[in-house]
Amino acid sequence: MATHGMIDLETLDTKPSATVLSLGAIKFDPYSDAEPHSELYFKIDIDEQDQLGRSTSDSTIAWWGKQDPAVMEEAFDPAGRLSVEEALKQLTKWCVGVDTIWGQGYGFDTTILEDMYRNIGKPIPWNFWQQRDSRTLFGLCKKDPRKIFGQDNLHNALADAYFQAKGVQYAYSELGQKR
Repeated sequence: MATHGMIDLETLDTKPSATVLSLGAIKFDPYSDAEPHSELYFKIDIDEQDQLGRSTSDSTIAWWGKQDPAVMEEAFDPAGRLSVEEALKQLTKWCVGVDTIWGQGYGFDTTILEDMYRNIGKPIPWNFWQQRDSRTLFGLCKKDPRKIFGQDNLHNALADAYFQAKGVQYAYSELGQKR
């Protein structure tokens, strides 16, 4: 069984230096329709990221103001946030045994995390050749797979990671990808 990992971030900017509100990650086998598993979800301390020089943008903050209030409340809730170091430690541990890392869009999720690892001087737990972009894959399908699954709870990092993983499974099947 192949073990791939889907990572999704909710952030306060779109630059590699973005402040991360929350991270959702889930493992899956892209060659089957088995349920994704081994989920990981946490929120990261915003004040600590500010001290590290992580960025925010007015346009991203304005965008958040237009989102579902319940999703926005979850993303911005200060309760239970992890330090940057603890968050990356948990992500590194979660990555053990993952063959391929996916994000939704070139230069976003994994790029932001790589910048954050560098920011605190920790090694990145994947190689450049292990990264994939689900947005590009979904563009090859007849219809965005996430719409087929009726994705809800948009902009919750774990829900987004789950539906993106299911979308990769669907796309692999539609495109005839075999091991």
